[in-house]
Amino acid sequence: MDIATGRNFLRSNWEKRSEIISDQQKNIPQPPLEKSFDEGSKLYDLISPDEIDLGNVPLKKVIEKRKSRRKFKNVPLTIEELSFLLWAIQGVKEIVKNGYATFRTVPSAGARHPLETYLAVYNVEDLPKGLYRYLPLEHKLLLIEQVENLTEKIIDACMGQRFAGECAVTFIWTAIPYRTEWRYSILSHKVILLDAGHVCQNLYLASEAINCGTCAIAAYDQQKMDELLGVDGYDELTIYVAPVGKI
Repeated sequence: MDIATGRNFLRSNWEKRSEIISDQQKNIPQPPLEKSFDEGSKLYDLISPDEIDLGNVPLKKVIEKRKSRRKFKNVPLTIEELSFLLWAIQGVKEIVKNGYATFRTVPSAGARHPLETYLAVYNVEDLPKGLYRYLPLEHKLLLIEQVENLTEKIIDACMGQRFAGECAVTFIWTAIPYRTEWRYSILSHKVILLDAGHVCQNLYLASEAINCGTCAIAAYDQQKMDELLGVDGYDELTIYVAPVGKI
């Protein structure tokens, strides 16, 4: 891809929508709002946002503190803190129209919410070290696998950036493009990336509110990260990474 092609990708191009017939317009059933999981999978309860008490943290102060942080203390996150971060980035406020869409704590084009949140957990109280996926509809954590040498594998997949594994937990977002393509067809891909920006900024602010920090990572090895998560790199692929730890 040359520079001109890349810049064209940044353009709106929404004037072309009238030329496109989407799968939604063809009355093809929409994709599920969340990836399925096997019955009997190991699930971990998270704390309801209604029960989380952060004290009085002024938004202005949180915004002023916000910065990219690459050094973290060797201090665990509590399950309450992790619950808050997950709710802040993908928390479901309402399921509407009999499961047609969800309203969440972040905006998403057409309320399609194409992102899945994976966690490489290293140092969180009451959670075994391992690879997890957040289930926003249930507000639970699904244990995928207790990966051997997880820290080093994440660092390697992040092209040697050691802070990616020297933290309490690394957030990894994938996109399932068809969730958005079903509605917007070839116009979907720019707005999927905008969605990722909304999610990660909420993580920045939520982290600062609990004396944690993060630094977004776009420089990662696509194949290594996709393979580590067990996704195919096409129908689901990694698009963003953000380590979080105490500061």
